[in-house]
Amino acid sequence: MTATAAPTTDVSGREGAAHRPPARFGDLVAAEWIKHRSLRSTWLAYGATALTVIGFNAGIAYDTYSHWTLQASKNRAAFERGGIALQEAFTPNAALLMALALGAIGALVIVGEYSTGTHRTTFAAVPARRSVMAAKAVVVTVVTTVFGLVVVGVSFAVTQAILDRRDAGVSLGDPGAFRVVAASALLAPVCALAGLALGAVIRHTAATMITSVVVVLVLPLFLTDGRHWSAVAGHTLPYRAWLRLVDVNYSPMAFPWTVGGAWTVYVVWACAACAVAVTSVHLRDQ
Repeated sequence: MTATAAPTTDVSGREGAAHRPPARFGDLVAAEWIKHRSLRSTWLAYGATALTVIGFNAGIAYDTYSHWTLQASKNRAAFERGGIALQEAFTPNAALLMALALGAIGALVIVGEYSTGTHRTTFAAVPARRSVMAAKAVVVTVVTTVFGLVVVGVSFAVTQAILDRRDAGVSLGDPGAFRVVAASALLAPVCALAGLALGAVIRHTAATMITSVVVVLVLPLFLTDGRHWSAVAGHTLPYRAWLRLVDVNYSPMAFPWTVGGAWTVYVVWACAACAVAVTSVHLRDQ
């Protein structure tokens, strides 16, 4: 007569690993945060991006400061009226650089696991793949939002301190200043989430990076405001939305759009990127 083995139990009398409850979402977020902060290359990328962006903006402001005495009085007045101090607080080239870098960092959060094969270990430990990707999205959102706030805040402080030496700087309380800072800071998580979504769909490093460059850099330059279809398509891109938000003295063009529409582009891109990242990993791994 063969004896039937009793189910294994832990010290509290509950059944063993086969009947353990699924991991809580907070535990998944904590695990993804550990992954994110344990990679030295990630922090090197953040640091290099921050120093480059801040240095670029500070260099533009210093160039204005150093050549200030060469400007005629009418040009000084135009400088103040045109809101150039805010334009130099976070320049378009710096925004493009940050968008490209954050898109790459967001993509590497998932592409890195697929390239090394560690995604198999992750999904074996936590079969709820949608929850894993949602946790990644939460970590990417929080970390890159903090990154954006720090970089943009430091850039604003440094550039305006330089311009203040010519009595040309502005404060955060001046008209349009807060919107410029907020729009520039939030560009970071929007682009990082877009990169995460592209990485979840494409899963190849080179192809993901090329696609990210096309979306962030090429399309905004290709889609001009000269035709209605081109203007409308361009308005749907995060970088073009940033340009609208930081344009304090906006002059309506042939196909104008609103600040509310630009903020909506930010929200739609962030939400759509999260949805794509969460659903694609489940659908492709059935």
